[in-house]
Amino acid sequence: MTQSGETPRRGRTGPSQITAKLTIPFVGEVAGVWQPADAERTAAWELYFQLASRIAVVPLERDEGVLREALTSLYSLYDVTRGILHKHGPAVAPPVPEGRLTFGVLAMVTLNRVLRPVLTVWHPRLAAYEAVRPAGTDPVSYERAWPEADELRRQLDVTRQALRSLARTLQQVAEVGDLIDLPVPRPPLPPPARAPLPPATRAPLPPSTPPDRRDRRGGEPSTGGTPPPLTRGSAASRRGAGRSRCGDARLDARRVGAGRWLPTARRTRCRVEANAAQDERATAREWITL
Repeated sequence: MTQSGETPRRGRTGPSQITAKLTIPFVGEVAGVWQPADAERTAAWELYFQLASRIAVVPLERDEGVLREALTSLYSLYDVTRGILHKHGPAVAPPVPEGRLTFGVLAMVTLNRVLRPVLTVWHPRLAAYEAVRPAGTDPVSYERAWPEADELRRQLDVTRQALRSLARTLQQVAEVGDLIDLPVPRPPLPPPARAPLPPATRAPLPPSTPPDRRDRRGGEPSTGGTPPPLTRGSAASRRGAGRSRCGDARLDARRVGAGRWLPTARRTRCRVEANAAQDERATAREWITL
């Protein structure tokens, strides 16, 4: 029993008869009245499911899909159709008068007039082209460069239209919803592959320079490098002499007694030499730190 207000689900009885049409590529179409039995309705659903779930009924754009996969799908559909016929046996191919169709008739027309021509012609051609593909070549790019690729795509499109006409008839007999043209938008195509960028070249970094330091004597920035050599006659080279003279001066001051000192010029020279030596030692320490 069903709850109040609920629509009871119908049994899979299906239509008592339909007008079936099957387009045959480059030949025409097969049309007639089909009065399906229960076994034919079951077989119609099985084959419709196989068609709806394969790329054989989906349009193949120029830059998508692989021709080898499309042919492989058609080849497997050939085997599946034969398997369904073998499974249900004579129940899906009863004798009928002229002008009437059965599942067995539509299935055999699909095998011998729709699938077989495209497979027997294009499968060996594509196989021969694939056999000479150079090692290391991308299979997809190599296949799209095939001079006969556009013609094969055209043949596949004609075959797809014939299979879609068969699928519509099977859908009507099986009394199921549309499983091919789903009310869902197709996913966007991925962006085309970009060529890899060349490796970036970096310019050599300039040698690191120490931070600017001010010369304690002249106030000019120090530019790095090695400290200037000591020249003969400089204050540093005269440190020993300066010390000896200043030491003599202090010794002379002690000798002459309290209240007397060296002359002013001599005291000034000792102080200047001592200050210069101290500055040069500070500069040398800065260079060692750098």
